[in-house]
Amino acid sequence: MKVSLFDYELPEELIAKEPAEPRDSARLLVLNRKTGEIEHRIFRDIIHYMNKGDVLVINNTKVIPARLIGKFPTGGSAEIFLVRQIKENVWEVIGKPGRKLKPGKKVIFDENFYCEIVERKEEGKRIVEFFTTDGEATLNKIYKIGKMPLPPYINREETEKDKEEYQTVFAKEEGAVAAPTAGLHFTAELLEKLKEKGVIIKEITLHVGLGTFKPVKVEEVEEHKMHYESYKVPKDTAIEIEKAKKEGRRVIAVGTTVVRTLETCFNEKGIATSLEGSTNLFIYPGYNFKVIDGLITNFHLPKSTLLMLVSAFAGRERILNAYEEAVKKRYRFFSYGDAMFIY
Repeated sequence: MKVSLFDYELPEELIAKEPAEPRDSARLLVLNRKTGEIEHRIFRDIIHYMNKGDVLVINNTKVIPARLIGKFPTGGSAEIFLVRQIKENVWEVIGKPGRKLKPGKKVIFDENFYCEIVERKEEGKRIVEFFTTDGEATLNKIYKIGKMPLPPYINREETEKDKEEYQTVFAKEEGAVAAPTAGLHFTAELLEKLKEKGVIIKEITLHVGLGTFKPVKVEEVEEHKMHYESYKVPKDTAIEIEKAKKEGRRVIAVGTTVVRTLETCFNEKGIATSLEGSTNLFIYPGYNFKVIDGLITNFHLPKSTLLMLVSAFAGRERILNAYEEAVKKRYRFFSYGDAMFIY
């Protein structure tokens, strides 16, 4: 299957640089995947599409301020971008300038905080160890000096507001280097109203990795390899989903990260077979969904794995038609943009 089948034209001015304010005032395109019917709503209207007994699954991962700007002892600036924690104080990172980041080199962030390059890896990655000389924990230091890892297409300097806005209201498990952006549209009040309606809200954790920005560089979809991302499904979430599948109630995923986690963890009978691990599941058209019945998601980049996932769920032509409609109606695209509900 050709990657070019998942391309579309997007005017640059439709790429959202700021989130909607308030969060649930973003626009919502509702797509019926059986009929192709499209409705245009506001995100808080999602409540009208939820039924009592639906299980709404959210990703509670928390974005860490993963961009650290430092200097070499000899002068010259360096950037260390955290990818994933390996053990206490040891991280896999991507660094700039790559040619200078050789094993043994140090990058100094402040007078009491620095890292040392331990090992060179493939795809420009490095293993680094962090050191503090004042006894403060490494993660505290990272939160003090780090910048939020805004996607490259936002193309502006981070502001103080981004530290709150590029985080879901239910974020709590630290470890992501990108936000699970479908969740950014929810407010605490909207979640409360959904619960009052009888919607069952359950959590999973999948730490979104750099792979979410990884461009597809092959021509054939099947040749692309996904990065591994770590996940955890609490036992009560698994039990509720198993019960819902048995009783014919809907399971609705908030975001593609939730889809990939659930589709990794459950078998064709709707039974959980794994509650913790890592996944590189690549979902594209032809995939048979085992768990999810509905999906809340943002508008994704052309030729991206995320666009392929939603195309697998709703059909490529239906998705591209919906995207064409969204462009026509001037929806806002990507991480800080508007949302879709596909059911």
